[in-house]
Amino acid sequence: MMFLRFSFLLFVIVLFNSCDKFSFYKSNKKQPIDTIVDFSSVDMFPSFKDCNPIIDKDKKADCFRETIHQKIGAELLKHQFTIKDAIDELVYVDVLINSNGEFLIAGIASSQNIKDQIPKLDSLLIASIQSLPKVYPAIKRGIPVTTKYRLPIKIQLQE
Repeated sequence: MMFLRFSFLLFVIVLFNSCDKFSFYKSNKKQPIDTIVDFSSVDMFPSFKDCNPIIDKDKKADCFRETIHQKIGAELLKHQFTIKDAIDELVYVDVLINSNGEFLIAGIASSQNIKDQIPKLDSLLIASIQSLPKVYPAIKRGIPVTTKYRLPIKIQLQE
């Protein structure tokens, strides 16, 4: 008889202690999963070694643009061009920077006037982009990603 009372008391104690473990209402404590990824932007832009210590996202992007323009401009200034008419136009070079930090040319858009007067410009641009140093690739959610950059180059030559 004593054993039955002890068992019943133990059963009641366990029952009262375990009531909070049985929920009769749905819990809304689930954390929403962020599944929407904006592929049109990156968390961190590609950067050259000199730009890497910069923390601000916009300043780092400006440093990258300035550095790439300076390096390409310096390469193009090494060459002499002979032209018939003065040129003051923009050439657009589409550059892919892959997840390994390597530059790839996606396309070069220039006017027919530039193609006629400076036929070797495309090959000079390709050579100057391939001579660029390796960069730190863009980062999206902690993962290196491939990015596309449109590089405007102003061609301004006098006769």
